[in-house]
Amino acid sequence: QFVESGGGLAQPGGSLGLSCRASRMITSVFNPLEFAWFRQAPGKQRELVATIGRASDPVTNYVDSVKGRFIISRNNARKTLYLQMNNLKPEDTAVYYCNKFRAPDSWGQGTQVTVSP
Repeated sequence: QFVESGGGLAQPGGSLGLSCRASRMITSVFNPLEFAWFRQAPGKQRELVATIGRASDPVTNYVDSVKGRFIISRNNARKTLYLQMNNLKPEDTAVYYCNKFRAPDSWGQGTQVTVSP
């Protein structure tokens, strides 16, 4: 029920903005949930990238490798999550997914991010 978009090709040092819409989730369910962005690089396990708290307390947390470069946010009226990625590095190359932070639902298709000169 998550539809990710916004990926693409970027050069090192560049920026991309990802979006993720919880297409089938009603607002009363969306708002109290914590969400996260995850990523999976080729040949590696899926890893947590960033989390954001519920609508009434949207505290954010980041894995060390993206701190200071990525920003997670949410628009509750649109039931949409965002991940602004700045100063991209080749090691950020992966398929990016969003999901509930706790007890993830089924995974969407993800969106491919490739960082290359």
